[in-house]
Amino acid sequence: MSERAHLCRSRRVVIKIGSRTLASDGVVYERLARAVAGARREDRTVVLVSSGAIALGVRRLGWKSRPREVAKLQAAAAAGQTALMLLYERAFETEGLEVAQVLLTHADLADRVRANNARAAIQALVDAGAIPILNENDSVSVEEIKFGDNDQLAALVAPLVDADLVVLLSDVDGLLRADGARVAVVRDIAREALPHVRAPAAGGVGSGGMASKVEAARRATISGADTVVADARQPGVIEAILAGEDVGTLFVASKSRLPAKKSWIAFTLRPRGALILDDGAAHAVHTLGKSVLSIGVVGIRGDFRAGDAVRILRTDGTEMGRGLVRYAAADAARIAGTPTRELGEEDAGRSVLVHRDELVIGAV
Repeated sequence: MSERAHLCRSRRVVIKIGSRTLASDGVVYERLARAVAGARREDRTVVLVSSGAIALGVRRLGWKSRPREVAKLQAAAAAGQTALMLLYERAFETEGLEVAQVLLTHADLADRVRANNARAAIQALVDAGAIPILNENDSVSVEEIKFGDNDQLAALVAPLVDADLVVLLSDVDGLLRADGARVAVVRDIAREALPHVRAPAAGGVGSGGMASKVEAARRATISGADTVVADARQPGVIEAILAGEDVGTLFVASKSRLPAKKSWIAFTLRPRGALILDDGAAHAVHTLGKSVLSIGVVGIRGDFRAGDAVRILRTDGTEMGRGLVRYAAADAARIAGTPTRELGEEDAGRSVLVHRDELVIGAV
């Protein structure tokens, strides 16, 4: 079966659509509703990740351009979110579908309990026949407004809902070469995609750009989901993707799927510090798949607590991976470089600083 034809078998699909399209294309909501209704008739589960609240809010509040002040961005998000959902409700009602808003912050997904609650809520909506529409909660989440975008949210949601396909809709045909030709398929992002990524243009209503979409595709494919970047303005684009047609750029999923928990460690959690390993420990961890032991740690960075994510570094500062550290920075520093047999009674049993089951190497 060809890589494109494989998309016909996708059962759980995350579709993300960007602000620029939603703010400028009045019929996009109806096209989305028809496509999602068609996917549902094919027994596919669909979760939407939608931008657009800030862009619509700017217009609703009568502002001429997207503001830079955080308070005004929050105000625009609050004003625009209701308008956004009203547009979705009207369009999907025509297709006999109910929609449900799910607003998330990075903190929601970074906390394991809250992330699992979000997963359960989304599944409950799906079981009830509703279409979950996810968005960053920009009206309260300052950090997401400044640094986040919904391309990354779609990539983070993919393992949360066990998606096997992520569709990133924008206002371009896909990843383009310098001569404007579309890249049809990407199997190795570093070699086949990154050379074609250019810096995003300043201004505009969106916050992503192709660099963001390629990074989101990298994360989603590592988590086991094929990813397609395509033009939302093209009529029938979602239907064409699900039919395996040659539209957009297909980023092929990794054959070795990163488990949901390890995907969460690698891409959702923000490291609070770092452990620096000597050459022997780095080899054991990177090549042999071993846990990080106290004896191999030659340096500690940051003020982390037990359970926090930390970066795993070589002595030259190169990042090897990330993991959940079992002890606070002070305790880790006290036993760093100490062989297990020499640990005192207080530190007995503390030789494993990061267990291999909570360690991700190479994906970050």
